[in-house]
Amino acid sequence: MSPNDAFRALDRQECLRLLAKVPVGRVVYTRQALPAVLPINFSLDTDASVLLCTSPDSDLVHAIDGVVVAFEADEFDAATRSGWSVVVTGRATVLTDPAEHERLSQTGPSSWMPLRDAVFVRIESEMVTGRELRGALGT
Repeated sequence: MSPNDAFRALDRQECLRLLAKVPVGRVVYTRQALPAVLPINFSLDTDASVLLCTSPDSDLVHAIDGVVVAFEADEFDAATRSGWSVVVTGRATVLTDPAEHERLSQTGPSSWMPLRDAVFVRIESEMVTGRELRGALGT
């Protein structure tokens, strides 16, 4: 196997299938003009957008509402040197519709942190890219 055979680009459907398997990803955004990365639990909505549940007072909500962000999730096995990584890029929006909030309260993600008044954030899956690394043992 040549070194380039170890990497494989993933199509959109495969990326979304893999995202649905993991509970935690990372939001990549700008905070005070600097790059910031925050791990957060998430779920996928029926339209393939990424859903987050967080506090309405969080710095994250204020920093990402209405702007384009990236969301990344992955799974790797160091022993086999294999795994995958998926990045979703799109506009983040705090959801304010009461019916949508009620629906997501039942079916969407729940924060791993205790929250009094949770808000949901949707990241549109405008661009979805991913790649897989197939075990490249021995060099």
